[in-house]
Amino acid sequence: MTSRAQLLVVAATERELAKADGWRTLRCGVGPVDAAAATAAAIAAEPPAIVLHVGIAGARHHAGLDPATLVIGNSAVYADLRVPETWSPRAIAAPASLIAAAERALPGAVVRAIATSARVGGTIAAGSEGQCEVEAMEGFGVLRAAQLAGIPALEVRAISNEIEEGDRAKWHFEAAFHAITTATPLLVAELLTCVP
Repeated sequence: MTSRAQLLVVAATERELAKADGWRTLRCGVGPVDAAAATAAAIAAEPPAIVLHVGIAGARHHAGLDPATLVIGNSAVYADLRVPETWSPRAIAAPASLIAAAERALPGAVVRAIATSARVGGTIAAGSEGQCEVEAMEGFGVLRAAQLAGIPALEVRAISNEIEEGDRAKWHFEAAFHAITTATPLLVAELLTCVP
């Protein structure tokens, strides 16, 4: 039987991490730099079989994603990076097997690309309208650290707000935190079926 300790669940904050039931957790900090550094250090110390990155996110108004909607990332797109692809990747595709496992665990979730930006609303400023409907702040950093270590990784987010809504009092933090922490044990159980 596969041990739950083979799965590392990473989130920016404690609020986004479900209470661990045998799996490892990492609070990586906010933003792509801290996320990448913390994830790389955790992987180097004790390599997991799979990395699952969870958290809350914003969605563009036109995407029609209600608060607490779960989004499975089919790729992480680094919206802030403006160099040729030959210099550094701007997108990391999630493994199809992990996406399929997440869809089994969360049949009501949607599958979308998730953009990473170091600032709230950064994908709008970066002109990423055509690339991504969902925006978060750590996904690319976490998935890039895992990719460089040769470890499969997946990002799953719960929508808390519309990216265009600047008034944080109108964001749905509690619903999003509840959605992602409720989803995490289901994801862990299903993702473990992907461990050889």
